[in-house]
Amino acid sequence: MVEGYCVVCKEKGVKMKNPVIGKTSKGGFIAKGICSKCNKTKMCAMMSKDNAEKAIKDGEAKKGY
Repeated sequence: MVEGYCVVCKEKGVKMKNPVIGKTSKGGFIAKGICSKCNKTKMCAMMSKDNAEKAIKDGEAKKGY
């Protein structure tokens, strides 16, 4: 499950809808998706390499790089 912070709901640990995992310019991993509570806010969350690869392998997120 890919989670992030929603600035509209002001809640931590909100599950993302349709997360896509990409890479930053410095080689880190970032997940981008839509808030599952308010269904309109775009969310981002930095991830470790292990968590990003696990989310892709488990089918929770799509690979975007």
